[in-house]
Amino acid sequence: MVKNSKKMEKLFYSIGETAKMFDVNVSLIRFWEKEFDILKPKKNKKGNRLFTKKDLANLQIIYHLVKERGFTLEGAKTKLKENKKDTIDNIEIVNRLKEIRGFLVKLKEEL
Repeated sequence: MVKNSKKMEKLFYSIGETAKMFDVNVSLIRFWEKEFDILKPKKNKKGNRLFTKKDLANLQIIYHLVKERGFTLEGAKTKLKENKKDTIDNIEIVNRLKEIRGFLVKLKEEL
């Protein structure tokens, strides 16, 4: 899950900003870019990667499958090819449940 809770307002994010959002190394983002064809960041004249909101959404799916669910890279690729929508729905459910849990924990602390 994206670690930074700030709203995404920019059109493009550098690879450093993107890595920080997911709390991973820049090299892992580069590696995933090579491994997953759904990641297609733009590149400026210098060759710097510029990630769009769509790229960030795809990275969140990859992060969820590989880091949170423990899929191998091949398993994650297969899952994305077979049923990407199901994976997106699962991520949304997990995120919503985390929000609810956070609310309940906060409520418990206030009692």
